[in-house]
Amino acid sequence: MTNLNELYQQVILDHNRKPRNYHELEDPTNTAQGYNPLCGDQLKLYVKVGEGGVIEDVSFVGSGCAISKAAASMMTVTVKGKTVEEARLLFAEFHKLVTGELDPGAENHLGKLKVFAGVSEFPARVKCASLAWHTLHGALEGTDTVSTE
Repeated sequence: MTNLNELYQQVILDHNRKPRNYHELEDPTNTAQGYNPLCGDQLKLYVKVGEGGVIEDVSFVGSGCAISKAAASMMTVTVKGKTVEEARLLFAEFHKLVTGELDPGAENHLGKLKVFAGVSEFPARVKCASLAWHTLHGALEGTDTVSTE
């Protein structure tokens, strides 16, 4: 478990220091603001959905803790090129993972996102890790503002 914790820390730190897709997206088809009142994390998510419901591009801007920024960064990398339905499936699996309802060793579609399995041991951090995912869900559903409360 120590190696997994070290990998988790390395991935989180890397994506926090150098977040991927961290910019405003021109001409998004969907946007949403996300807030985590518990610790003050906030982000704006930009999504461009193309033909066939494919997420052609996705980006974010905002501020927050290392976990929320890293989770947003990894989420954008993961959902780009996926369909909206695939993104919804990933959201459901990710939420189950960080809340401890999904065994990371069980068959799933999470790939590298499994590094967030350790978040389930820290209940206060679950909302940090899932903020970007809730915001993506809101953006795809046409909700302007999302809160983790």
